[in-house]
Amino acid sequence: MSESTRHGGGHMRIGELSRRTGVSERSLRYYEQQGLLGPRRRPSGYREYVESDLDVVRRIRTLLAAGLSTAIIAEVLPCMVDDGERLVPACPELAVELDRERDRITGHIDELTDARAMLTEIIAATAASHPAADDCEVLDAAAGPRRRQPVAR
Repeated sequence: MSESTRHGGGHMRIGELSRRTGVSERSLRYYEQQGLLGPRRRPSGYREYVESDLDVVRRIRTLLAAGLSTAIIAEVLPCMVDDGERLVPACPELAVELDRERDRITGHIDELTDARAMLTEIIAATAASHPAADDCEVLDAAAGPRRRQPVAR
């Protein structure tokens, strides 16, 4: 007998929601704090979830994986529906907000790409000008009494 059956058909406590969604109880509490989930509270203080909360948690996880913050998810979640294959906006005006978020993510990707290119240049310059990096006095001094291990080449 499942926990939801024991506690009044279709209702479940946080442990069962966690097990059924694969999301930690801590994350579920965080989603509640952020206004993404709204469980009913029993007189005992226990959170009580309904079957539809399973879908809500799945939508939240999908939107988080898409790079949206919980603040943005709180805005767009009410307008998102699952068409059986993917999440789609139920409100056409939501596409504008999602475009803005995609542009923000693209900006971060561009910044990271530039940072990676700079780091690659630094690594290449270091290897070219110091082929025997095993004898680096600066790193030896920073390592203190525990001497650095030679770099395997």
